This record gives sequence, C-alpha cells and structure tokens, in this order.
Amino acid sequence: MSQSPLRDAVAARNARLRKALADTSAQALLVTAPADVGYMSGFTGEDSWLVVGKGRGWVLTDGRFAEEVERECPDFSSTIRKGPMIEALAKVVRRKRLSCLAYDPGHVSVALLSRLRRGLKGVRLVKQEGLVTRLRARKDKVELRAIRRAVRVAEEGWQAFRKGIRLGMTEQQLAADLDYQMRLAGADAPAFRTIVGVDGTAARPHALPGRRRLKRGAVLLVDFGARVGGYVCDLTRVLFAGRIPPRARRVYETVHAAQAAGIAAVGPGVKTSDVDAAARAVIEEAGFARKFRHGLGHGLGREVHEEPRLGPSGPKSTLEPGMVVTIEPGIYLKGRLGVRLEDDVLVTETGRKVLTHVEKDLESIIL
Repeated sequence: MSQSPLRDAVAARNARLRKALADTSAQALLVTAPADVGYMSGFTGEDSWLVVGKGRGWVLTDGRFAEEVERECPDFSSTIRKGPMIEALAKVVRRKRLSCLAYDPGHVSVALLSRLRRGLKGVRLVKQEGLVTRLRARKDKVELRAIRRAVRVAEEGWQAFRKGIRLGMTEQQLAADLDYQMRLAGADAPAFRTIVGVDGTAARPHALPGRRRLKRGAVLLVDFGARVGGYVCDLTRVLFAGRIPPRARRVYETVHAAQAAGIAAVGPGVKTSDVDAAARAVIEEAGFARKFRHGLGHGLGREVHEEPRLGPSGPKSTLEPGMVVTIEPGIYLKGRLGVRLEDDVLVTETGRKVLTHVEKDLESIIL
C-alpha cells in the first residue's frame, strides 16, 4: 500500500504510459519536458530527465536536488549526475539494457537529437509524439485537488485585490498588487504574467500592463491565475470604474451570454469545435464576429495551455471526463475597450462543473 495519494497517482500514470508504449516498438520513453517529468514522477526539481517504461523508472538530476529526488520519488531509481546529462543517460540505458528508446519530438530539438544519437550509439531512437501530453489531458483526483487549491488561492487574492483598487493606479501597479495578494493567499507564483488592461489596452488580448491609469468611466480587464503545488488556474474578469457606457454594456452582455452558451455546451463526447461554435454563434448574432479573434479556450493543469484546444479550426478533439478547460470568449474594439470572461470548467461523466466562482453579473462589476 502506497504512502500517499500522489504516490498512487504517479504509479497509475506510469502504468498507463507502459500500456501506451506496448503499442510501439520502444521499450521506454525519454521524458525531457519539465511539466512531463513532474507529472510522471512527482519530482519538483529543475533541469532533469526521466526514463520510464521497461522496469523501474529512472530520474536523472544533479546535486542541487539530491534530497528532493530521494524524498519525492521513492519508487524510482535516480542518478545524481556530475557530468553531461547524455553521459548519465547512456549509463542508465546500458544498465536497463535498452535497445529502443522513444522521445517526443515536440520537446527534443534537432540539436539535442543529434547529441543523443552520438551519445547513445547502438540504441534506436524513435519518435513518439504526445504520449505524456495525452495522458495529462485527463486529470486524476490528485490533480483536480491541486487545481481547486489554485482556484481558491487566486479567488482569495482577487477579493483582496479588488478592495485595494483606486483611481489613478497604473496597469503595472494593479498587476503587481494582484500578484502580491495571490502570494499572500498562498500562491507559489502567478500562473503566468498577469494581464491588466485599461480601455484601449484591454482591446489587445495579451497586452502587457503599462503606465495607463485607471480613470473614472474606464473599462478594466484582468486576466490572472495562481500556481499552487505545481498546478494552475486561469480566470479573466472585467470591472467598470463607475457608470457603464451603453456600448460597453452591450459588449459585456454579449460576452457574458456567449460564455454561458459555451459552458452549457461542455460535456463528455462533445467536439471541442462544437463548444467554440456555441459561444461564437452568440457573438456573431450580435454583430461582433470579427471582434472575437481567438479560440474559445484551452486545457490547463501543470501548464496554463494544455490539451485540448477549443477553437473553430486546428486539431479536432473530443472532450472526455477529467479534462479541465477554460471558456473565455471576448470582444475587442481596437483603441477603445476589450471584454473577456474566463472560467475553468471540469468535464464530468454526465456534464460539467464550473470550478471558478468570481462574480461577473453587471451589478457586482462596478467599482
């Protein structure tokens, strides 16, 4: 019997990966992406690789993380390297008697692949794209608890941040204060660089906070999230500094209705493009089709942007229970204002559950 829910979850993840590898010619998979290494092993160190598949999993790291690997990876062998990573990997490959090793071309550059071929002579290297990425799309119970913790921290930080908003503050000051409040609430870090946009800045979906000041009558868009225990959340809210102008009200109400339609469309077996279409139809009907310039959302977990992707084009996929996705329609009027609303939604066996609960009705968004 394992000692922790995380240990159980890691064992189950590795069992799923071994099953996926059984359908390939590879005996094991080289994992190099930090988020994938942490997912497959529970390891929190940096600059480390993992070999998983045949036999016992193996973590390759350096002396900075000797204590972490011993404590966090009790079911894995480990190598504390003193020289180049590939030399350490070659020793592991020989010890495990591997003749065929898979790698993910999405995380292994051409230069690294060349070095691997030189350092692992006699070992066949085969492409296996997205093996861990596909596993990560469906969250287990341990991951869902972590995401919910991140949500609680972000929302607690938001409530404190909102109380401190004052006219005259710059976008940079507002972003810094929200980051600070999330840290006070327990965040390890912001999930990403916090986006704060006033008026015209908000019309650029991923604008960096600048020196524009919050004035009476302004629109304030805030896209934020917290990272807690290796997992993240992602929310966007819009506030109005005083009376809401008629055009801004119409834009907000349209986005609010579009988001509701998108959330209602989420469910197991639903095509991601159909979820996007449900929200996009509301915006198109209101006459803002060309003002919604991005996909409806994305998966999240260890990273802010994971599979699946919800958009009108690109890879087609189907929602499955355990996936957590963002629903974030937006309308952007160049030089004037931007409105985007974003919530995190869990796909359940029978439908959906919204994990984020920051107020967004018209009565609650006026400063």
